[in-house]
Amino acid sequence: MAPTHRSADHGKAPLTTHLHSFIAGLPKAELHVHHVGSASPRIVSELAARHPDSKVPTDPEALVDYFTFTDFAHFIEVYLSVVDLVRTPEDVRLLTYEVARDLARQQVRYAELTITPFSSTRRGIDERAFMDAIEDARKAAEAEFGTVLRWCFDIPGEAGGQAAEETTRLATDDRVRPEGLVSFGLGGPEIGVARPQFKPYFDRAIAAGLHSVPHAGETTGPQTVWDALTHLRAERIGHGTSSAQDDTLLAHLAEHRIALEVCPTSNIATRAVRTLDEHPVREFVKAGVLVTINSDDPPMFGTDLNNEYAVAAGLLDLDERGLAELAKNAVEASFLDEPGKARLRAEIDTYTTGWLAR
Repeated sequence: MAPTHRSADHGKAPLTTHLHSFIAGLPKAELHVHHVGSASPRIVSELAARHPDSKVPTDPEALVDYFTFTDFAHFIEVYLSVVDLVRTPEDVRLLTYEVARDLARQQVRYAELTITPFSSTRRGIDERAFMDAIEDARKAAEAEFGTVLRWCFDIPGEAGGQAAEETTRLATDDRVRPEGLVSFGLGGPEIGVARPQFKPYFDRAIAAGLHSVPHAGETTGPQTVWDALTHLRAERIGHGTSSAQDDTLLAHLAEHRIALEVCPTSNIATRAVRTLDEHPVREFVKAGVLVTINSDDPPMFGTDLNNEYAVAAGLLDLDERGLAELAKNAVEASFLDEPGKARLRAEIDTYTTGWLAR
């Protein structure tokens, strides 16, 4: 994507308001957004009320303070406390359906939602009931909201070999594997969780037809990204923030069209990047890397995908056409089928042309 400069505001609202309005209606795809991490304050408080033994606040306003993180380790601690609220298939279904509703509200037409099934099955949720719950919500959401959901099953890296084996089995066993599953990932802390140890599991997932999309280079250096590419055969990289430290890596990503799933507000909230002004997304674009913009765990970070596009517009000095190209980057990097990609690209172009003709 080559950024284009912002246009005039056509004599209407101030430029910032004008671009925010454009973004709000822009058809989009989202590729890096977590299932539990997308639970809105309303849903988190409802789940907390269902399970009063949890330390998670039941007051949505109190969640603002609860979701203020000191560092990445603290974020993981809080995240897992919310994971612990999802204890029944009914909880899973409610969460999934409401996440789809929030995505649809932002004009997200297609999303690849990262799900960590091990976190639920180890808490006693029957694996078949879990799969039925997410699939029922997926089909209902597509019928009612028009938003297409697909799944990425990811290994919680900090849980080690047991989690890796269980996640791989659930992702590759045709008796359990859900219809909407398209990819296989690796999340959780990176420090002390080397990527190469997960190679056998990714090999099995790839052999079963799944795409490889591990997190890498979020809180560790560029070698972690190289490891994800070399050992896990990554087709996209979750975050990849430290890639900017290695020009050879940037050139490799650009040459092979390996997209980075960039989540600016998340990177600030977890202290992976100190300030937005220091965010490396400009360097990624300058190097020709395929950049997609995503929200990661939006309510936990006080954001959503529309806000992330606004942040990107500021960082990259984008006008409407530049934002439309950014949206098409996500379509290109997605695992949507080719007819679906063509339809979504056309919808983005039609929307942008109509907007600019006002």
